[in-house]
Amino acid sequence: MSKIITQPLPVQSSDEDDPLLFGSPKERLDFYRREIQYETSLLSNRTNAYLTAQSFLVIAFASSMANLNPEWGKLFTLVVPCLMALLGIVSSLNAWPGIRAAYLIIDHWHFKQSNLLHSKPAMGLAYDESPLFNELESSHKGFCKSLLFSMRTPWLFIGFWLLLGSFCLYIQFTNPGG
Repeated sequence: MSKIITQPLPVQSSDEDDPLLFGSPKERLDFYRREIQYETSLLSNRTNAYLTAQSFLVIAFASSMANLNPEWGKLFTLVVPCLMALLGIVSSLNAWPGIRAAYLIIDHWHFKQSNLLHSKPAMGLAYDESPLFNELESSHKGFCKSLLFSMRTPWLFIGFWLLLGSFCLYIQFTNPGG
C-alpha cells in the first residue's frame, strides 16, 4: 500500500491584509473612490429611469382622467386611472430594492474609505489638508444627505399614487361635479 504524503496548505490571508493587492494607501483610497463614483452613477441612473417612468405614468393618468366619452367614459375613468395608480405603487415597490441596494453598497465603500483615512494618520492628514477634499466628503452624515432624494423618491411616489387613486375613486363614487 502506497501513501501520498502531502503538506498542509498555507493559510491565505484576506485580500484586505494582502499588501500586493494595493501598492499603497493612496491606491486603496483611489480604488474606494472609483467604487463610490461607480455605484453613485448606478444609483443616479436607476433614479433617473424610475423618475422617467413615473412621469410618463402621471401623464397617462391625467389623460385618462380627462376622458369625456359619453358612452364609456365613466367606466374608463374609473378603471384605467385606478389601474395606473396601482401600477405606480407596484413600480415604486419594485424600484425600492435596487435603490436601497445601491445605497448600501455606497455606504459600505464610504465606511471602508473612512476606516482607511482614520487608520492611516498620515493618509488622513494629507487628505484633510488637500484643498479638494474635506471631512464632510468622507463623513457618514455628508454622503447620507446627498443620497436622500434617491432614497425618498419611491416612498413619495407611493404616497402620491395612493392619494391620486383615492381621489379618482372619490370623484367617481361621490359625483362632486354633478
